[in-house]
Amino acid sequence: MAADCEFLALSSQSEESSPMKVQSEESSSKDVRNWLELPSDATCLILKKLGTIEILINAQRVCKLWWKLCKDPAMWRTIDLSDLEYCWDMDLEPEEVARNAVDRSCGELVDINIEYFGSDSLMEYITTRASNLKRLRLVSCRISDKGLIDAAKKLPRLEDLEISLCSFTRECLEVVGRCCPGLRTLKYNKRGYRLPLVECDEEALAIAECMPELRYLQLFGNKLTNDGLQAILDGCPHLEYLDLRQCFNITLPGDMGRRCAKRLRTLRHPNDPTDDYEFRAQNLDGSDYPRDFSSDECNDYGYEFDDIRYSSDEYPDYNYEYDYDRDFYYITY
Repeated sequence: MAADCEFLALSSQSEESSPMKVQSEESSSKDVRNWLELPSDATCLILKKLGTIEILINAQRVCKLWWKLCKDPAMWRTIDLSDLEYCWDMDLEPEEVARNAVDRSCGELVDINIEYFGSDSLMEYITTRASNLKRLRLVSCRISDKGLIDAAKKLPRLEDLEISLCSFTRECLEVVGRCCPGLRTLKYNKRGYRLPLVECDEEALAIAECMPELRYLQLFGNKLTNDGLQAILDGCPHLEYLDLRQCFNITLPGDMGRRCAKRLRTLRHPNDPTDDYEFRAQNLDGSDYPRDFSSDECNDYGYEFDDIRYSSDEYPDYNYEYDYDRDFYYITY
């Protein structure tokens, strides 16, 4: 037994000191790359993959070089504020993080994405410091008509605007169109419901009258009718792409369908698949509406009843009642 132990010990020492293993270790040490030796441009590209919030919270603290690069205004030409998990985990205020990022851009900001937070004061802060902004994306933000109007007045170079799960009036959209004459892309997305049945062309008419340079238009879940669609086709002669998914008031067979096919390069029909749509698109029969339509839940999740200004002359007195057995809303008079 003692001999066996002695043999194992000798074998172990032999392996540790063997020329083969020493050579292997030397070879592996030569293969190790020093990240600090990367060109600055390459390092910046890698850092941008992390996202705005992670850069501010983590990446800039790694070393002095990364700290210096993360202070470069060129790093902040695009700001993505979509991943708020880091803010919640570290008890940070998202708007303060946003202001910090905008300050670092030093006026070079051209693209910003804000999701699930935001206010009129934040929009004012951004647009005052980023007059060259070309792309603005707002998702479920608590921004008023006045807040968006004041922002649009400071963004004459805006080309790409996305407003998802937010509601604004026709007057607001008209001002945006007039203040941003170079607007080429508009995404104005809501949630589509077959019931309750509501028809409204106000937003479509604002787009048709004030956004003639549009090439790309997405109106997911809009309440427009064929009249509103006709106005858009007449008012936006350069339009190439039109997404009408879950716009259930639209009927495309006949002349309207032929005109769309002739005018547009790409047309997404109301009942087309929604697999590539970023947001929730289920429960299309209305069963997912909140039961209390006056609650804040309507604003938080994009159930926009307050975006239509009802009047007794335009709309009859409908009452929406819920059938729990059949799981849908039906209309009573």
